[in-house]
Amino acid sequence: MLVKVNSAAVQGLEAIAVTVEVNTSNGMRFILVGLPDNAVKESYERISAAVNNSGFSMPKHSVTINMAPADVKKEGSGYDLPMAVGLMACEGGVQEQLLPTTVLVGELSLDGSLQPIRGALPIAIKARAMGFERLIVPIQNVREAAVVNKLKVYGAHNLYEVVSLLNGDDNLQPTEIDTRAEFYDHQMFFDYDFADVKGQEIVKRALEVAAAGGHNLIMVGPPGSGKSMLAKRLPSILPPLSLRESLETTQVHSIAGRLKTDQSLIAIRPFRSPHHTISPVALVGGGLSPQPGEISLAHNGVLFADELPEFNRSVLEVLRQPLEDRCINISRAKYSISYPCNFMFVAAMNPCPCGYYNHPQKACVCTPGQIVRYMNKISGPLLDRIDIQIEIVPLTFDQVSRSAPGESSAAIRERVVAARRIQEERYREHAGVHCNAQMTPALMRQFCTPSPEDAELLRMAMNKFQLSARAYDRILRVARTIADLEGSAEVKANHIAEAISYRNMDRASWGE
Repeated sequence: MLVKVNSAAVQGLEAIAVTVEVNTSNGMRFILVGLPDNAVKESYERISAAVNNSGFSMPKHSVTINMAPADVKKEGSGYDLPMAVGLMACEGGVQEQLLPTTVLVGELSLDGSLQPIRGALPIAIKARAMGFERLIVPIQNVREAAVVNKLKVYGAHNLYEVVSLLNGDDNLQPTEIDTRAEFYDHQMFFDYDFADVKGQEIVKRALEVAAAGGHNLIMVGPPGSGKSMLAKRLPSILPPLSLRESLETTQVHSIAGRLKTDQSLIAIRPFRSPHHTISPVALVGGGLSPQPGEISLAHNGVLFADELPEFNRSVLEVLRQPLEDRCINISRAKYSISYPCNFMFVAAMNPCPCGYYNHPQKACVCTPGQIVRYMNKISGPLLDRIDIQIEIVPLTFDQVSRSAPGESSAAIRERVVAARRIQEERYREHAGVHCNAQMTPALMRQFCTPSPEDAELLRMAMNKFQLSARAYDRILRVARTIADLEGSAEVKANHIAEAISYRNMDRASWGE
């Protein structure tokens, strides 16, 4: 007897349909084909125990299972459920009427309970696109899959509930989520607020400019000056996620298995802060079983690198291409996939190994050579890709002890959102460009060309500080954002001057 059960596999950000074909015949053997990995090959023992412990019986015949298409590698334990249902259907324990219009995914425990799987959201999107009527997933994944409309999504606790549903029992109801209501109700909950920050007005202004234009930023200052504290508050002033951005971000986290059980959509921009011991593969993604890296988990959010010089240089250098292209293409011998990584890169570092170079009160104990070697851990090409480079000065006693709160994140966010609206309108007809940091050279010539008098200031800065052509472009992009925050249609001298002031690492003479 032959039974076909529909399932799905995740490749990159998308899912592909997988048909589990179960055939029984005379004999006493079990054959599994279709390019399964070890986790799939081991599934027979889990399935056998789960079926028996759920009160059903396994086929007493020779079993052949084919997973089509046979040229796509099947990875993970999410095929346990469709294979179990197929085996039981061959014995008559499951009716076949609903199987052609149903997609099943899930891992089985030995007692028949279902365990969560990765990629439930892209699987649900694929199931709807292919015209299936229902999707059955573990109860832990039901909320993320249920955000897809026009598809009945059922969350099951165990194999018995799945069999009951397929046999016509209506005790299990599809999960329905008001996606828009749930999404917009959770957009303004932040753990950190700029109202808690005392002083540091220049740095807060730099962060506001970075948020308004989507610019990369680095903060240089001694220990305890507030670099990490300020970086953690950056998401609270970024524009709220759009529903499209939220779906993209949720897909990445779904594939990586990072969504919480009760979570449906990611409503707040992600903030990722990997430790400096991270490997290049963990940062960009890939591996034997390809997974998104930290730069993709930060998609539409912030990637924060604290203590930047402590990162391995090879790790930092792999950031150069994603910072420009905003996507990462991973090619290996057995696969080639692409993950999105449109993130703001924010970094923090000390000015020297001891941390007190140029400190107004504490003496630096580093030699000039040590300082130069420390700063040279960050390559010039990577620094060129960081639009805003700001130095943080330690707070005085009066600034620390004052009780008056700073400006709230909500007030700063209003200005940032207003500037982003100007940019969205400006680039409305230019696909792939949503903020000033994404401007192409052609768009820069169109929207960032200052008058000859105002351009003279930039020429003088280029000659004095020996800035590169990429730094020239970065300054103009930042100046365009400053003009947008001011509501100015033209880039003027004061905007350029402020943008130049945000190139501290170009202007500083470290170690001299």
